Amino acid sequence: MGQRDTGNGLEHSAMHLLHRAGQFANDIFLLEASACHLTPRQFTVLATVGESEGLTQTDLVEKTGIDRSTLADIVARLLSRGLIKRKRAKQDGRAYEIRLTRVGVKTLSEAQPRAMAADTRLLSKLPPSKREEFLESLNLIVEGGKD
Repeated sequence: MGQRDTGNGLEHSAMHLLHRAGQFANDIFLLEASACHLTPRQFTVLATVGESEGLTQTDLVEKTGIDRSTLADIVARLLSRGLIKRKRAKQDGRAYEIRLTRVGVKTLSEAQPRAMAADTRLLSKLPPSKREEFLESLNLIVEGGKD
């Protein structure tokens, strides 16, 4: 005999569903932006640097929520591809300021519409009336996690 759904399965687990939704979002991004050869996190770092040139890696950790060791790996990869450059920060000689190179600016400008297409494709799975509420709910979770 099959088990009855008691309402306590994975379909009611916020952590599980967020993880699965994240996997789905990652897959969509990779499909939409494959020509740019960026991962979603690499795009996030490039976009953040593009908005605020001269951020340190510590600033990027705070702004993106990417942990230090992962961010260090992303920065190393972006450096090796010539998409970013770094120099010692004037206010703290131990830190590096991160800036986009010309190639990084070009790559970011090519990736941005593709990232927007990925967002549109992802949100298209929701009824139009729920999309803004969904984004607001995600923002509440993210902002609440900063406390």
